[in-house]
Amino acid sequence: MTLRPFHLAFPVDDLAAARAFYGGVLGCPEGRSAETWIDFDLYGHQIVAHLAPARTDAAANPVDGHDVPVPHFGIVLTMADWQALADRLEAAGTHFGIAPHIRFQGQTGEQATMFFRDPAGNALEFKAFADDAMLFAK
Repeated sequence: MTLRPFHLAFPVDDLAAARAFYGGVLGCPEGRSAETWIDFDLYGHQIVAHLAPARTDAAANPVDGHDVPVPHFGIVLTMADWQALADRLEAAGTHFGIAPHIRFQGQTGEQATMFFRDPAGNALEFKAFADDAMLFAK
């Protein structure tokens, strides 16, 4: 099976801030847009920022010693792309909810991960595996 792009629509309370963050900081090319939404290309996947009231989610689950925000979304990158993004985010002064690090070190599922929020408060996780077979390993 060929992996197809996913589509995710999410709320933002300021389209200009979303454009600056997703287009500028994350480097996502912009697609179509209207007065109330913007399409972005997130590593080949379509994400759409829709103008809506600010989020107030504060749920989290403990994972490997950190409180992981729920809900969240992101991409599984190669290690090189993950490190390049972490460096770009750090250079941009991004506040990390969970700083870039290796989770489950030495265990099944070992991965590089980082969590941060967009200007509307949406939680994002970007991760990478040295061995992609660990993505669904039990």
